[in-house]
Amino acid sequence: MKKFLIVLAMGMLIFTLSACETMKGLGKDVESSGEWVQEKASK
Repeated sequence: MKKFLIVLAMGMLIFTLSACETMKGLGKDVESSGEWVQEKASK
């Protein structure tokens, strides 16, 4: 049972870290899209 909990905790940690990286990438995409819109609007 203890091994199972350790494996489960490690799996959740890996999932959390990968989700964090995904959200960081999404934030950069949204930021670059917003900058593109601002450039087009200012012309």
